[in-house]
Amino acid sequence: MENKNWIYAEGLDDSACVRFCKAFDITKPVQRAEVTATALGIYNLYINGKKVGDALFKPGWTSYNYRLQYQKYDVTDHLHTGTNEISFLCAPGWAVGYLGKGNINHTYADHISLTAELRIDYTDDSALELTTDPSWDIIKDQVIASEFYHGETQDLSAAPTTIGKAKADAAPDTRLIPDESIDVTEHERLKPVKLIITPKGERVIDFGQNLAGYVEIRVKGNRGDRITISHAEVLDRDGSFYTKNLELARCTNTYILSGNDDLLKPKFTFQGYRYIRLDEYPFEEVDLSRFTSVAVYSDMERTGSFSCGNEKVNRLYSNSIWGQRSNFIDVPTDCPQRDERCGWTGDVLAFAKTAAIHYDVSAVLRKWLHDLILEQKSDGAIYGVVPSVNERGMRVSTAWGDVITVAPWEMYLAYGDVELLEECYPAMLRWISYIRHSGDEEYLWLGGNHYGDWLASDAILSPEHREGATQTDLIASAYFAHSVELAIRAGRVLKKDTKELELLHRNIKSKFREYFIKDGLPTIYPKYDALSVNRPVKGLTQTSISLVLRFHLYEGEIEREKLTDKLLELIRENDGKMNTGFVGTPHILHALSENGRIGTAYDLFLSEKNPSWLFSVDRGATTIWEHWDGIKEDGSFWNDCKNSFNHYSYGCVFDWVYMWVLGIRPMEDAPAYQRFTLAPHPDERLGHAEGSIKTRYGIISVSWRYENGRITYSFTIPEGSSAEVVIPGEEKRIYSPGSYNISGKCL
Repeated sequence: MENKNWIYAEGLDDSACVRFCKAFDITKPVQRAEVTATALGIYNLYINGKKVGDALFKPGWTSYNYRLQYQKYDVTDHLHTGTNEISFLCAPGWAVGYLGKGNINHTYADHISLTAELRIDYTDDSALELTTDPSWDIIKDQVIASEFYHGETQDLSAAPTTIGKAKADAAPDTRLIPDESIDVTEHERLKPVKLIITPKGERVIDFGQNLAGYVEIRVKGNRGDRITISHAEVLDRDGSFYTKNLELARCTNTYILSGNDDLLKPKFTFQGYRYIRLDEYPFEEVDLSRFTSVAVYSDMERTGSFSCGNEKVNRLYSNSIWGQRSNFIDVPTDCPQRDERCGWTGDVLAFAKTAAIHYDVSAVLRKWLHDLILEQKSDGAIYGVVPSVNERGMRVSTAWGDVITVAPWEMYLAYGDVELLEECYPAMLRWISYIRHSGDEEYLWLGGNHYGDWLASDAILSPEHREGATQTDLIASAYFAHSVELAIRAGRVLKKDTKELELLHRNIKSKFREYFIKDGLPTIYPKYDALSVNRPVKGLTQTSISLVLRFHLYEGEIEREKLTDKLLELIRENDGKMNTGFVGTPHILHALSENGRIGTAYDLFLSEKNPSWLFSVDRGATTIWEHWDGIKEDGSFWNDCKNSFNHYSYGCVFDWVYMWVLGIRPMEDAPAYQRFTLAPHPDERLGHAEGSIKTRYGIISVSWRYENGRITYSFTIPEGSSAEVVIPGEEKRIYSPGSYNISGKCL
């Protein structure tokens, strides 16, 4: 598609929606008709009043300053002989509307604009080509205004009205590319579980599940009657509707009824919610059967399954799944409810492996990584949000930026995606170069303004200071080593010369040990953030030990054992609990399990004391929380506003469940599970466990169950794969495709 023939509507308010419309005649038989379109803003395509396709929020969210996707639609079956009409209903969306903290609008453009082409090929080999130009009509539609943060207003009692002609617009300074995303569509449909009258007298409907999407209402009222609904994730401890954590996002939908049978739902927005409040509702009785909660997310294929004998763990698994659904809406975001919903890189780093087990995320993350590469600065810097929203106040941070090495590697392991690895490899090297030149020491990352072990509970947390206690220089230098190690692995897959990287890694490890290891344990380096007056800074923490163990920054088995023992000691001193944040949590259970302490890893996994995964489950969570104690034991909130109840990051625990409880681990020399290890580690507290992963070669399934003093293992290896099976107490064996049952001893 050529970047030309753009049109816009002059004089629209910021949140206003607009319909561009053109009539045309067909007098001959049609062989094929195709529409090609894109917009700055988001759009729905209609032919003769009928929406084409079921995708939402097209053209999708990309780094609009660099590239904008366009879509193609086969509309042959939508046309008829005589007069036809093509129209595009458009809303501000990500490009024009409010986006990012601070409720700033016009992030990429200050008005909605559209370009489209309709080509009709007739059976007599002639053709009609219709493009957007100033002859198109501007229609004031029943969808009056719409914003992702603030909600949508529709007036179904008003007839669409022509208000003028389109204006020719300058083409945006960006590149048009074919659509590489997968469609955002409607999925699960949930009915209400109850109607609540709150202590404030509010009429509130509980759908029983926090999610991202919208509420559909089927109703017949009087013409001009209004229905207004607000959305919330939780109720406060008094049982009243709670929206402070939405911050500046209003999350309110308003409908003016037509007087006929109306189907009410937004076209250009979504909310993150479990509850809705009926702010305006023209009926005394609330018929719950008229309300449906509709989940909306990218149309990913479900690839993982898991269940066990512990219902709280099963609820946690469901919470991790729902957290991913809610935050994979074209871009992997941090949360779906407040005035944020941005592509935070640190969340992807923590969750990438788990994401690729729960669902096939190859298309979503490939598109997102392409945007990350485009937005990487010339010096290799990577900001914390992709696509960029507002770099003011954004940090270039360890772990967040390291997503460029971690996510492509996880996509390679999960899907064998060598092409993506090749595309990302230069960006990996640029990121490594950025770190090398970011401070006084070539082989460490000292200084900087990092997010640290975000939201770790080993330091006093406040809305202003949430970096945890672990020294950020230690985290940054450990991740420096890790990213170089992953670049070496990627380089070997791609048959690159990795000698310089290997030397760099040795030097980083040597310097890391000189600065951050004393007597075999992490220690503080007394400069930079060690001098912070805003938080306690420590060298020896659960997170620091976990990183040293996982990134192999120790020397020898004696030191490894000393580190492991110290990690156990720190857990015991913390009342048997972990106190890690966004950096440490993805690693701590693996660090314990890889070093022979899987029993302690299970203890942490099954703990119900704050901080723990099951603490939120015990408090009714149906998604993963941003804060371990988003709702405290007394029912109060961690913080009135900065408190999401639908962040997927801590749901990353399920990559440990798959790799250790079920024992499924891909091998990097035969990715996509062509060869894999199957080494389950049962624990009687689960009773039984079973799960599967749909791979490029077929479905791997495994289960174990305690029965009559023994453990029964069952597993299936798909065609084209083989597995190295390690059953506790048994010899390691190589298994070919097939289904197997083994009885083992309880150890």
